[in-house]
Amino acid sequence: MADKKIKVKLIKGLAGCKESHRATVRGLGLRRLNHMVELTDTPAVRGMINKVYYLVQVVA
Repeated sequence: MADKKIKVKLIKGLAGCKESHRATVRGLGLRRLNHMVELTDTPAVRGMINKVYYLVQVVA
């Protein structure tokens, strides 16, 4: 069975964010504004997305 994937896009800049939130965005693999990555849908990844919900968008 194939692992489920989710696409995450960085929609806001990191200026003025907490350092731990910047580290979380880097941990998701997002590098610049409007950058999109495809990640395996796991509870750990979902938790990271929830932590920086105001900076990212889940696409499809």
